[in-house]
Amino acid sequence: MNTGDFWVLFAMLLYFIVVLTIGFVYAKRSNSSTSEYFIGGRKVGPWLTALSAEASDMSGYLLMGLPGLAYFTGASDAGWTAVGLAIGTYLNWKLVARRLRRYSVVAGNAITLPGFYSNRFHDTKNIVSTVAALIILVFFCVYVGSCFVTCGKLFNTLFGLDYLPMMCLGAIIVFLYTLIGGYLSVVATDFVQGCLMFFALIVVLVGSIAMGGGVENVAAFLQNIPGFLSGVEIAVPVLGEDGLQIMNDNAPVFDMPAEYGLLSIISMLAWGLGYFGMPQVLVRFLGIRSADEIKRSRVIAVTWVVVSLFCAICIGLVGRAVIPTAFATNSAAENVFIVLSQIMLPSFMCGVVVSGILAASMSSSSSYLLIAGSSVAENIFRGVIKKDATDAQVMIVARITLIVVFLLGIFVAADENSVIFFVVSYAWAGLGASFGPLTLCSLYWRRLTKQGAIAGMLAGTVSVLVWHNFLTPLGGIFGIYELLPAFLISLLCIVVVSLLTPEPPAEVLYEFDHYMDDDPALEEQAAQTSVAVEKAAAEAVGE
Repeated sequence: MNTGDFWVLFAMLLYFIVVLTIGFVYAKRSNSSTSEYFIGGRKVGPWLTALSAEASDMSGYLLMGLPGLAYFTGASDAGWTAVGLAIGTYLNWKLVARRLRRYSVVAGNAITLPGFYSNRFHDTKNIVSTVAALIILVFFCVYVGSCFVTCGKLFNTLFGLDYLPMMCLGAIIVFLYTLIGGYLSVVATDFVQGCLMFFALIVVLVGSIAMGGGVENVAAFLQNIPGFLSGVEIAVPVLGEDGLQIMNDNAPVFDMPAEYGLLSIISMLAWGLGYFGMPQVLVRFLGIRSADEIKRSRVIAVTWVVVSLFCAICIGLVGRAVIPTAFATNSAAENVFIVLSQIMLPSFMCGVVVSGILAASMSSSSSYLLIAGSSVAENIFRGVIKKDATDAQVMIVARITLIVVFLLGIFVAADENSVIFFVVSYAWAGLGASFGPLTLCSLYWRRLTKQGAIAGMLAGTVSVLVWHNFLTPLGGIFGIYELLPAFLISLLCIVVVSLLTPEPPAEVLYEFDHYMDDDPALEEQAAQTSVAVEKAAAEAVGE
C-alpha cells in the first residue's frame, strides 16, 4: 500500500469509528423498548428528521448512480429524474408528513408503517400489516443489495481490491451499527452522513469545474457532444462488439442523438410518485417530535435534496469533460465521483470526501435493514404469530430478520457489473406502487376499506413485477418506467374494491374525521395510553 492509499484508508477508518461509536452510544436507550428501537420514542427533532429522511432516501445512486448516468448519456435521463425526485420530495413533506404523524398516534400509536395501515382499519387479524411487511421484506432485499454494490465498487476503484470481499466488508459494518443502536443510531448517523454527503458533492463539483478550466471551457466541450446537454435529446455512445464505448484519438465516439420525447420525460418524472410509498422516508414522519415541526423539516429537506441532486448531475456532466475516456460502460461510469476525488484532492481529503459515498450507502441500507426488521417482528411476529410477545422477544426477531435481509442483500450484490441506478429503480417502483396510493388514500379518503387496501398493495407489487419483466422489453409505450402504470393500477384497485365492499365501521370513520382536529390533548392522550399499555405488559411479564 502506497502513502496516498494509507491516508485515504485512514480517513475512512476514522469515519467508521465515528458511526460505530454513535451506534454504541445509543444502544442502551434504543434497547429500552420497541418504540425507542424502531422510531426513537417519537422524540427526534426537525433537523435530524429532515437530514435522516433524505440521507436514507438518497442511497448510492446520488453519488454514484446519478453522476454515472449523466456521464454516460448526458443531461436528459438524470436531469428529468432529479426534477421528479425534487417535486416528489416537496409533495411528500407537504401532503403526507403532518397527517401521517398525527394519524399514526391516533390510530393505536403505530410505530411502523405496516402497523399504521392495520390500525387505520382496526384490523385485529393484522392481515393488512402482514401483507405490507412481506412486500417490504421482498423489495428491501433488493434495495439493501444496491447499497452493498456501492461499497464494493468504492473499495475496488480506490484500492484495486477484489470487489466481493470489499462489498461484504461494507455490508458487515452497516449491519453492526444497525443491529446495536436501532433507530436513534440510524437517525444520528444519518445526520452526520447527510452533512458529509452535502459537503462532498460541493467540494467535488467545484474542484472538477476548476480542473476543466472553468464553466465556459467545460460547456464548450460538452456542447460538441451531440445531444449531451439537451433536455429533449439523449446522447448515444457508440459501442463496439465488446459492449465498450469506442474511443477515437483519445475522445469518446457518439452517434447522432436520440429523441427524448414526452413519454420519456413523464417516465422520469414518475420517480417522484415513489416517495408516497417509501417506508424509509415515511417512518421519519412517525418519529418526529411534533407534527408542528414538520414545516421546518420540509424546508431543510427540500433544500438539501435540490442542491444535492444538482451537484450530483453536474459532477457527471463535468466529469465527461475532465476525464472523457475514463469509462467505457454505464456501470464503470458510476465511479466518476471517486476518480475525480482521487485526481483533485490530497489523499486524506480524498478519504474524507469518498466517505460520503459510504455515508450514502450506509445511511440507506441501515434504514432498510431496520424497517425490514421492525415490519417482520412487530407486524408479523407480534401481530400474528405471538400476540403476547414481549419487547425483548420482538427485538430478538427483529435482529434475526436483519441477519436474513443482510445475507439476501449480499446475494443480490454479488454481481459487480450491476448498475446501481437500475437496481434502485426496480425496488423504488415496487415500494412506490405498493404503498404510495395506499398512503394517500389512507390519509385523504374516508371510504377506503381494508379489502381495498390489500387489493391495492398486491396490485401494485404484481404490476411492477409483470411490467418490468415482461412488458418493458417490448418497447414503445411499454418502455415507460413501471412505477407510473403500477401506481395507477394500484390506485384503481383500491378505489374499485373499496366501493364494492361495505364501508368501514363507525369507529374507523370517526377516527378519520377527527384525526386532524386541532386538539393537542388527543395526541398526548393516545401516546400516554400506549405507554401505559406497554408498562402494564412489562409488569405482567415480570410477575
